[in-house]
Amino acid sequence: MRRVATALLIAMALLFLVSRSLVASHPAWGFVRAFAEAAMVGGLADWFAVTALFRHPLGLPIPHTAIVPKNKDRIGDTLASFLRTNFLVPRVVGRRMRRLDVANAVARWLTDPPEGAGGRFRQGASRMVAQVLESLDPARFGGMAKAAVANRLRQTEMSPIAGQLLNAAMAQQRHQPVLDAAIRWAGAALGSNEPLMRAMIHQRAGAILRWTGLDETIADKLIAGLNNLIAEMAADPQHPLRLKAEEGLDRLAWDLQHDSAMRERVERVKVELIANPAMARWLDGLWEQARAALLRIARDPEAAMTGQLGEVLHQIGATLRDDRRLALSINRFVRRAVVGIAASYGDAIVRLVSETVRGWDERTITNRLENAVGRDLQFIRINGTVVGGLVGLAIHLIDVLL
Repeated sequence: MRRVATALLIAMALLFLVSRSLVASHPAWGFVRAFAEAAMVGGLADWFAVTALFRHPLGLPIPHTAIVPKNKDRIGDTLASFLRTNFLVPRVVGRRMRRLDVANAVARWLTDPPEGAGGRFRQGASRMVAQVLESLDPARFGGMAKAAVANRLRQTEMSPIAGQLLNAAMAQQRHQPVLDAAIRWAGAALGSNEPLMRAMIHQRAGAILRWTGLDETIADKLIAGLNNLIAEMAADPQHPLRLKAEEGLDRLAWDLQHDSAMRERVERVKVELIANPAMARWLDGLWEQARAALLRIARDPEAAMTGQLGEVLHQIGATLRDDRRLALSINRFVRRAVVGIAASYGDAIVRLVSETVRGWDERTITNRLENAVGRDLQFIRINGTVVGGLVGLAIHLIDVLL
């Protein structure tokens, strides 16, 4: 656009020279000369004004030119003060945040992710997350994560939680598969250890029993009886031994929640487990698995969004869309958080703006402000050329008429 404005100014100068030489041949050339002369003057004036904002015109140290570079510190301080006074005031931030429905916007984004800008945002955020995860020291950050998990486990009393989980599982009959598995395991263990049981009975039987062969009979009866017992327990959910096992589980759930001795034993076991090197290795592996999963999601967010994670996010979005109480709570939380940031860090933000502008050199601030304003600066020159020409034409017309 700068070339267009400059070319227009040069064209007016050439038109002025041509019309000036031809003005005697026809009165119409007088109008052309008046237009071109005024347009040239207007274009030059606006070129000087626009250039004087950012640099010295033609490199000449004319007073009151290069205004922006000379006053960059004052500009930074003024901009920072403007932000602090008009934007980073908690009252103003709170009033503006009341107009924003953050929960609804998030719900729409999760349930119907936008194409284009939404995809670019997701890709950019994913690349940033991947770079952050890859730049972290795995050993150091993994140690921090492991320490955080271990500290949380130490601070959490596990016995009541375990008791409540056991109660809930029994109330929903979810303990039955566990009992069935235990019974099947007992049957398999009996079958695989039958030779060992026969050898034990043979060794402990007296000489008379071994001589008469009754030890084999006793072993057959004992093994058959145990097999029948296991089969009956597997087939009958109301078998007395199963009911006894359920009573034991119910008692265990109560003890875990209310018996101080049981709770102390569980806490001791928990502390020993946390201190066990095997537990530390397990936590290390858990962190590595989590980090690898996060990296996979970050490197390929589209695939993640179409899998189980995408379904979960879609469900979260639907919940936010349909549950207005939850949406109001989230909006209130976001508003309070933003207002708190403005109140606590507003001064630091404006100080950062001021110090950043002060740290720029003259070329940097000139280029950034000039690029920020962009094409409008050159339109000022173009408008000045055209308007100047029209004014000159009008003045010449009035002069002719009078």
